[in-house]
Amino acid sequence: MEIMEESNFSELLSELIVLADEVASLAKNSEIEVDIFAEFAMLVEKFPPIFNDLRDKNTILDKPPIRKSLESLENELKRAKALTKSSNLRQPIKQIEDITHDIGRSLGLLLVASLEVSAEFREKIGTLQRQLMNVRFDGSLSLTSSPTSEFAGSDMNLAGEIEEEIVNVSIDDVVLQLKNGNDEEFAVALLRLKEFMRSEKLDGGLINEEATLAILFNRLGSCKANNRLAIIQLLRSIAFGNDEKKEKMVDIEFLSAVVKSLTRDSEERREAVGLLLDLSDIQAVRRRIGRIQGCIVMLVAILNADDPDASHDAAKLLDILSSNTQNALHMAEAGYFRPLVQYLKEGSDMNKILMATALSRLELTDHSKLALGEAGAIDPLVNMFSTGKLESKLSALNALQNLSSLTENVQLLIRSGIAGSLLQLLFSVTSVLMTLREPASAILARIAQSETILVNEDVAQQMLSLLNLSSPIIQGHLLEALNNIAAHPGASKVRSRMKEKGALQLLLPFLKENNIKIRSKVLDLLYTLSKDLTDELTEHLDETHLFNIVNIVSTSTSESDKAAAVGILSNLPASNKKVTDILKRANLLPILISIMYSSTGSISSTTNSLAESIASVIIRFTNSSDKKLQLLSAEHRVIPLLVKLLSSGSPVTKSRAAISLAQLSQNSLSLRKSRKSRWLCVPPSVNAYCEVHDGYCFVNSTFCLVKAGAVSPLIQLLEDTEREVVEAALYALSTLLQDQIWEGGVNAIAKLSGVQAIIKSLEVGDAKIQEKAIWMLERIFKVAEHRVKYGQSAQVVLIDLAQKSDSRLKSTVAKVLAELELLLSQSSYF
Repeated sequence: MEIMEESNFSELLSELIVLADEVASLAKNSEIEVDIFAEFAMLVEKFPPIFNDLRDKNTILDKPPIRKSLESLENELKRAKALTKSSNLRQPIKQIEDITHDIGRSLGLLLVASLEVSAEFREKIGTLQRQLMNVRFDGSLSLTSSPTSEFAGSDMNLAGEIEEEIVNVSIDDVVLQLKNGNDEEFAVALLRLKEFMRSEKLDGGLINEEATLAILFNRLGSCKANNRLAIIQLLRSIAFGNDEKKEKMVDIEFLSAVVKSLTRDSEERREAVGLLLDLSDIQAVRRRIGRIQGCIVMLVAILNADDPDASHDAAKLLDILSSNTQNALHMAEAGYFRPLVQYLKEGSDMNKILMATALSRLELTDHSKLALGEAGAIDPLVNMFSTGKLESKLSALNALQNLSSLTENVQLLIRSGIAGSLLQLLFSVTSVLMTLREPASAILARIAQSETILVNEDVAQQMLSLLNLSSPIIQGHLLEALNNIAAHPGASKVRSRMKEKGALQLLLPFLKENNIKIRSKVLDLLYTLSKDLTDELTEHLDETHLFNIVNIVSTSTSESDKAAAVGILSNLPASNKKVTDILKRANLLPILISIMYSSTGSISSTTNSLAESIASVIIRFTNSSDKKLQLLSAEHRVIPLLVKLLSSGSPVTKSRAAISLAQLSQNSLSLRKSRKSRWLCVPPSVNAYCEVHDGYCFVNSTFCLVKAGAVSPLIQLLEDTEREVVEAALYALSTLLQDQIWEGGVNAIAKLSGVQAIIKSLEVGDAKIQEKAIWMLERIFKVAEHRVKYGQSAQVVLIDLAQKSDSRLKSTVAKVLAELELLLSQSSYF
């Protein structure tokens, strides 16, 4: 008998597999509603693997409920086959959708009948059943987020028959399994509980509803993912449209268990958000959800995630919760600012102050500041400042100060027209308004970053007049604002006006300021002004001021302060001997060299600026007209430092280092020790002899570029993309071609492949560079060997220059071409 049953059962499943394949094939080849039938075929193709699994499970062959559910499936699949073969369908989309739902209901019967099989197998059936029941043939498979009934219509009767044949289990047994069963037992009990619910035994008072809910919420925190998902879906079904049942789910521990599911996988997270949204109809739930730690943070995260259904529900729930101002503040802390901005726009005066105060205290990222600006937070805050009372003004200004560190928000502030009101506030002497001056000055400093501030040409003078009348904090903001204004490329007139109004006299005393922050901002402003007010600054900088600046360079622990202080000194005219003498007595040079040698090598805008300024100051101490000063510089190891900077500095540093080496090299010839000299007590070593200067050369006493190893890096600079670097390198190399030593210099440059680099520099297109390079080539091509080797490559460039260059260059180019033409005529003759 068992063999017969097994055979019949196996045959039934084989027939179902063939039938499902036929339905899928017909649907794929349908000539009407091609896309819809293709989607239907994809669903039907999922049945054969399920039927195969059933055929492999011998333990369930003696279960009549399964056979009945399979027979129901067979009937629906036969209907589907007939439908797909028909070519005269009146409403094909509705008909195919209805048959899909009917197949889903039959599969639901199989799910109910399979309570004793593995959870994995039930999950496979359950997933397909949900897809079939939720399908909407509008061009895509649409899974709704609202709970749906698994059974309908005449299938209820068949389900009832199957239920009667399932092993008789009491409600108390189900509750016991829910409470104490392992994950497998719990899953079976959960399905049975659904059956009791469907049969209305839950509502009939046969089960303690509160106790059952407590068990479900308790197990939510301890069971496996599949069971957690099933619990939440069941809870949604229980709560759906029933406020009385929702009231039984308001316990804070229950809600906390659901909130934990917000951190789980996407499907569980989606259902958990949906459940919380369903329960939010209840006032107690709305009040308690916001208090649960991490709830609002997770809702904001889900809102910004890529699950559209969960995001939609999270947005609705956050909107509901935002009716509580504390929740709105928590949302802002989590990076969701829409409710906060809404309160700023439409809230009561007290709520506006609450939100603005919170905004002033939040530690905001640039992304958050941008989001707030784009959400419209600036205008209502400006309005609070303009029209509100003192507390409103103060909270608004503090909030605006927090937002104004972002350039995009500064533009919004400028467009709001707040700048004039802020400046007017700084001049106010009303004691009540004094507390507003600090944030007002801070915002003005930010607004001053925009060149639109220059529309008011008197703004800088007005700020200057306030400096000595303000507290240190306001002074700091005013100095920052003044520096921002003065630093704009189009602010030359403003800088001149500042000088005329006594800015330098006003600022220089601050160099002795004990407040380090104030002194730093003064240094920055003086450095900015020194760039085009060099003569005026020199007039006002007496010995005391210069010693103060050198002391800052020597003692400050701030790299930016050192960079600004050295920058001021670098902008003083190098030709001013009085300044040079003071700086020499202040021991500036050894301080600067020590800074450079102790540098960590880290590269930043500040360290670059410092190195550039130091290289500029060294030009003062290597002036070719003062050999004693040059010797002092060499004693402090300036030459090895300069050679190092040729390879490691910024373009500005490289060019300034090359200029200093050129100045030193100009005196090498006069300082060399002749081989014929009778005044050498101890004969120099053979290595000291220099072929370029035809005498004995030493780095620290004759400043020889050859002995310093500077020729090769200078030649490499000729390939630099910056014109100032190429020009300075040519200047330095040209000192090796002075009248008395040019031939030796030519050979030294040629030996290090410098001739070709000089020829290439002609292509840079700068008149000064071309003039210097042609002068050098004229001397180089006096040597026959170099004419032969490099003449042809130079000729093309030189002829082009002769045709395009100005008259000043043409005569020099002609001399060089004459050298080359002489060679060519001789070659032709031979």
